Amino acid sequence: MKDPNIEEIRVKGSQLIDRVRDVIEEGSAKRVIIKKEDRVLLEFPLTVGVGGAAAAVLLAPTLAAVGAIAALVTDVEILIERPAADVTILPDDEPPAPTDD
Repeated sequence: MKDPNIEEIRVKGSQLIDRVRDVIEEGSAKRVIIKKEDRVLLEFPLTVGVGGAAAAVLLAPTLAAVGAIAALVTDVEILIERPAADVTILPDDEPPAPTDD
């Protein structure tokens, strides 16, 4: 069964760093996993809510590692884990039972 909080993207090695940078700048991912076939090449956590320039500065060494992987591989899969959505399930509204008055 697929986890609904994990998005899978297949990219070419040349597109890898751009896609990872986009995910980081979005600021909505919890963790990123880069896989080649069934092998995990790189996995790193992200702080939810930190996006844009702050994330790029904090994750510069990680982006350098992603760039090195991009130079060595042709096709990879990026798994993007997002936080679970807060879903509130409300009970169905039932009409009150009739009373004998």
